[in-house]
Amino acid sequence: MTDIICITCPRGCRLKVDEENGYAVTGNACPRGAVYGYNEITNPTRVVTSTVRTDSEETPRCPVKTDGAIPKGKMFEVMRLLDSVVLKTPVKLGEVVIPNVLGTGIDVITCKAVK
Repeated sequence: MTDIICITCPRGCRLKVDEENGYAVTGNACPRGAVYGYNEITNPTRVVTSTVRTDSEETPRCPVKTDGAIPKGKMFEVMRLLDSVVLKTPVKLGEVVIPNVLGTGIDVITCKAVK
């Protein structure tokens, strides 16, 4: 049995996930909590948010994020890739920085326009 706190909403339900009983989830106040509990134990994923360098002296960093959740175990590898990126200005909001990052089918995109 694994205890986790659901982060799907502000309620923060205390979930119990029973791995020996088909990953049955209890303690959730809504169906989303059951899905979160199951996924968090069987295949945890996260959206990565960070910044990358730009060639602009006025705005030397640009915020970026994955446009979907990636496997939690790949987060640090994505961060290493982002450390090597330098965007050429101008940068548009939503511009793809790294397509299909690590073969996940998820793109890293910009969260801000930079002149």
